[in-house]
Amino acid sequence: MLAAMAILPGIDVIAKKLGQQGLPITQIVWARMFFGAVLTLPFALRQGGVRALAPVRPVFHSVRAGLLMLATFCFFSSLKFLPIADALAIFFVQPLVLTALSPLLLGETVGPRRWAAVAVGFVGTLIIIRPGIAGLNPGSLLALGAGTSLALYFLMTRRIAGSAPALVTTFHTMLIGAVFSSLLVAAVWVRPDGQQWVLFTALGLIAALGHYLITRAYDFAEASLLAPLAYTEMVTSVALGWWFFGDFPDVWTFVGVAILISCAIYISVREQRAG
Repeated sequence: MLAAMAILPGIDVIAKKLGQQGLPITQIVWARMFFGAVLTLPFALRQGGVRALAPVRPVFHSVRAGLLMLATFCFFSSLKFLPIADALAIFFVQPLVLTALSPLLLGETVGPRRWAAVAVGFVGTLIIIRPGIAGLNPGSLLALGAGTSLALYFLMTRRIAGSAPALVTTFHTMLIGAVFSSLLVAAVWVRPDGQQWVLFTALGLIAALGHYLITRAYDFAEASLLAPLAYTEMVTSVALGWWFFGDFPDVWTFVGVAILISCAIYISVREQRAG
């Protein structure tokens, strides 16, 4: 899990660089999905055989892929307005949204303590965004939309947990996302140069390797143990944002992140104790 969190922010660096070079966000999302599908295909075939090429519930997987595309599009778009670490900090609202929506969409029981953690976490999000102080940054809304979309994606993933190997499910999501994004990208296509094709490939490679490492992590440890480790991604994001773009979060962003991470860890502990 720590290895995955160390490399996954590389996706954000590449997406931000490609966006600065004038490539449409839709085309960057297409590259993320297309090369992700190509690179996860061998693993899916190894685990699921030829049957892994076709999802059993195509409509369900199509909705999941659509939510993942939306989350990716919103997050990559937010990088036009925000430093990587700031966008990721707002994106950390995702586990709180997941907790808040699980009673409505999954029928799960959320007690008053976890509701309190969600409320405090929302305060942490407001500290990061600080609406009305310096004018609301559109990047903040995009990052918030990305976190919400991914929370819905994870809720749907919980619905099908255990029905197929994780890498097969990941391949189905990437494959359908690649098909959808291929239909959309034709209208905005900009011919990439050689370096941009290399970055496209790196985008899919980092994504595939990162998700593979996460999948392997869950083979060895339970979710409640691994969930807090996911926040080490913030360390790499701060380092890469400073190194490549000269960005460094202000003190209030770190305060908000500390609140969000504390609330998410508390929720994780509560879920572990609840079995």
